[in-house]
Amino acid sequence: MFFNLPTLLTWARIVAIPLIVGVFYLEGMSVAQQNLIATVMFVVFALTDWADGYLARKLNQTSAFGAFLDPVADKFLVCAALLVLVHLDRADVFVALIIIGREIAISSLREWMAIIGATKSVAVHMIGKVKTTVQMVAIPFLLFDGTLFKLIDTQLWGTWLIWISAVLTVWSMVYYLQKAIPEIRAKSR
Repeated sequence: MFFNLPTLLTWARIVAIPLIVGVFYLEGMSVAQQNLIATVMFVVFALTDWADGYLARKLNQTSAFGAFLDPVADKFLVCAALLVLVHLDRADVFVALIIIGREIAISSLREWMAIIGATKSVAVHMIGKVKTTVQMVAIPFLLFDGTLFKLIDTQLWGTWLIWISAVLTVWSMVYYLQKAIPEIRAKSR
């Protein structure tokens, strides 16, 4: 279904991108206010990733379109946030290149594997889920860019976590490539 509650939540993540980016261009706000608003928005919209999947299963509203759109929305949200963080000098461009490059490569690999009928070999694995979780914690920390509860240096923790997610990103890419290569060789004969 093109428009049901789970799919609308997925669309909300895509619509959120210019809103999150736009916060940093609003005048009349302090940087701390911009950081807080962008962080809250990112967290709320990132939580829709969990909610849309849960609701799709609970309401029996799963669809091929929803299965396609969900990871696309996640990738758009993460990539846009990374570009903002690089622009604000809160994330290293090398980290962004690793994460964005992997997303393009694995999306292309999954498309190719679908063409040759071997999608199961590149199905989502736990390492990919862990990578996404670490990214979804690192990004709000870096967007917030301050001290949380007078205790947590979000810039420090966010920087460590985004680098850990970059390592997990490479690891997951290697995992998916290792799973795909035998299928590619078998289909190429």
